[in-house]
Amino acid sequence: MRWYQALLRLYPRSFRAEYGDEMTAVLAAEWQAAPGPAARTRIVLEAIADALASAPAAHAELAWYDLHLAARGLRRSPGFAATAILVSALGIGATTVAFGVTDHVLFRPLPFPDAGRLVKLHQDQSFRGYSRMELSPANFLDWKSESRSFEQMAAYANQSANLIGSGEPLRLDGALATGDLFAALGIPAALGRTLTAVDDRPELARVLVLSHRLWTTQFGGSADVLGQSVLLDNEPHTIVGVMPPHFNFPTREVAFWAPLRFTPEQLADRANWYLHGVGRLKPEVSLAQARAEMNAIAARFAQAYPETNARNAASVIELRDEVTRQSRLMLWALAGAALCMLLIATTNLASLLLARALSRQRELAVRTALGAGRERLVRQMLTENLLLAGLGGLAGVVIAALGVPLVARLVPTSLPIAQAPTLDGRLLALSLAVTLATALLFGVWPALRMANATSADALRDGARAGSSRGTERLRSLLVVGELAASVVLLICAGLLIQALWRVQDVHPGFTADGVLTLRTSLPLPKYEPTPTREAFYRDVLTEVRALPGVTHAAYISFLPMVMRGGVWPVTVDGRPDDPNQPHTASLRMVTPEFFQTLGIPLIQGRDVNSGDGATSTPVCVVSQSFAERHWPGVDPLNRHVSLAFADFTVVGVVGDVKVRGLERESEPQMYFSSAQVPDSGISISFYAPKDLVVRTEVPGETLMPAIRAALARIDPEVPVSDVRPLTEVVEADTAARVVQVRVLAGFAVIALLLAGVGLHGLLAFTVTARARELGIRIALGATRGRILGLVLSRTLALTALGVTAGMVVGAWAAQALQSLLFGVTPGDGRVYGVAVAVCAAMALVGSIVPSTRAVRIDPLRAIREE
Repeated sequence: MRWYQALLRLYPRSFRAEYGDEMTAVLAAEWQAAPGPAARTRIVLEAIADALASAPAAHAELAWYDLHLAARGLRRSPGFAATAILVSALGIGATTVAFGVTDHVLFRPLPFPDAGRLVKLHQDQSFRGYSRMELSPANFLDWKSESRSFEQMAAYANQSANLIGSGEPLRLDGALATGDLFAALGIPAALGRTLTAVDDRPELARVLVLSHRLWTTQFGGSADVLGQSVLLDNEPHTIVGVMPPHFNFPTREVAFWAPLRFTPEQLADRANWYLHGVGRLKPEVSLAQARAEMNAIAARFAQAYPETNARNAASVIELRDEVTRQSRLMLWALAGAALCMLLIATTNLASLLLARALSRQRELAVRTALGAGRERLVRQMLTENLLLAGLGGLAGVVIAALGVPLVARLVPTSLPIAQAPTLDGRLLALSLAVTLATALLFGVWPALRMANATSADALRDGARAGSSRGTERLRSLLVVGELAASVVLLICAGLLIQALWRVQDVHPGFTADGVLTLRTSLPLPKYEPTPTREAFYRDVLTEVRALPGVTHAAYISFLPMVMRGGVWPVTVDGRPDDPNQPHTASLRMVTPEFFQTLGIPLIQGRDVNSGDGATSTPVCVVSQSFAERHWPGVDPLNRHVSLAFADFTVVGVVGDVKVRGLERESEPQMYFSSAQVPDSGISISFYAPKDLVVRTEVPGETLMPAIRAALARIDPEVPVSDVRPLTEVVEADTAARVVQVRVLAGFAVIALLLAGVGLHGLLAFTVTARARELGIRIALGATRGRILGLVLSRTLALTALGVTAGMVVGAWAAQALQSLLFGVTPGDGRVYGVAVAVCAAMALVGSIVPSTRAVRIDPLRAIREE
């Protein structure tokens, strides 16, 4: 009957112990009475069927009983239960948030079919300082016709436009795309159709594809939208499709897609770099092969067109890799901090579970004496641990759900993904895995240890029997690990706080306080003639400057730090551009009073003024860095600068502005009078001033009703958008850093508190376990100071070990974060000193209560209780 004994192993051991012999005897009797092989075969099949049906039910019944006992036990220890659940929740919640965001940005496949074959195409002009430059239409079309590595190659250009025809005029961010873009991405329309290659033909009527968000907010989500005609920058467009809700290409701000059609002038200018290239690799072509082919093509065209393409290379990267190194490092730092939090939380939980098991040794010994087997005790303790971890996991998921939106700023806008990850199956699976790992890893060992240690000695000696030197060393090691992880977090958070302060101390080159900004993009071709635009600027500025509290007002092409490009090659005083050291400048069009409005200092010469019109000599104002680079030690006024579309005379020098943000070096700047912009030849829709800046002595929001009313009187078809104070623009430049610092600082504070709790728990347990010893010492004449020294020396030793290990790991982590430190030295002694001091103070606070208990032990009572 060995086969039946093996079959009985499907049942719990306690079930087998109680019913196994009886079941075996019954089956043996039936086996002996069976008349032949057929009957015995039937008995075997019935036994197997009964075991397969009954064993799970027996396990479930026992699990439910164990769960009931576990819940009752936790209700009797609410402090322990609440602490364990909170510790688990913090570790699991932090880990889920950090790894959810990191996975969302760096690992999760982009929301396109076979997204690994999608690549971005750039021109590499490293010799100019730009490793990823946009393409010109001519270069793009040549690359497309010559390459054989791609199933499709498409291009798009970011385009903002005014939409009229669905209520009030709207200013929308969109994209102009070649017809094969959607085929390359592999995403069909949710309603209607996408753009096709036929839509690229300039003689056909213009069509428009809407984002799902625009369709629902402005067109009521009606299917009748197809075939409707709207005005996009005063050009009629017929709506032909609506994209799915999850489609966010190229960014999540895009509201429409319209055909990209090249004019003969655009095709003739290979230096007109504004296109973003996208390609889908053929299945048999690797990324390395595509790069080699595109570089060979770029080299051929560099020889064919040396004036514009000389030394240009091709850059082919995976679409997923459109993430800056800084963004990647921020996410990895967040993930590392979450790992530290998880380490601290799990070690704290392990210490709690071990202490709980030790405190229950008398109970376990009693149950053993009453006949409970080792397997039964281990199972009961594991059930309790799983219940604790499960409740902690549920609380962790709630913390993660609340925390994910807080770190959304760390998701770069350059990827076509949602702003923040959702709590989908992947994140829930991660939470479940961490929960189970926590329960099993830190529940099995204490359970097995205590089950093996139960004996009659535990009944006689109580908790002291379970307190071995090995257990104490393990708990000490866990506390040292917590302290070390806390120091690492404190060091990293401290260095990043220092870096944030240093970044925020960088002067942007203008005074943001008291400046209100808004965008009034002018629809073309209505405002294509320069006199028409100038009349609009003049009327608006006249009314705005007359408002109470307004001191200055002006227009500029783009706000600094909002549009960071606009870079053009320049020629100075007729000297040809040095190919080994090419000269570029950031270009902006402004109206008079712009520099006064933003508080940009006028260093030399004059501002542009109302006399700088279409019939006067073209003039420009340059930044101080421009003058120092091109005319060091020489008066720059009345010098000449040439761009592709005109020659200009320098009439003024102003301070430098951090156009590319507080952390990046900006090209020298050039400012031109908006009245001298030609009607054609330069991209009017792009460079024509559109951002209104108003310096005011009253709150900006109080002016907006009057400004909107003035704009409505001047031209009701001009939309007003992007209303915000200039301080908000500057703050947005460091928003990701602020979020990262806040999260890391929060992790560090929580980690420090958990480490303090762990140290307090270890010392409290040690004092309790050694109460008899300490009582005897006091009875034999040991002073209170001596007893206090015993406890504090233990605190000092553990803190020293933890701090030393933390400083070593923290120094390594600081080196890894060096590119985020913005000039802060990774070995900044002040940060390390503060981290050590804070950790030591926390350890001291954590030892106060156990130390006080130790010196107040009553010797007679301690010995009597033992």
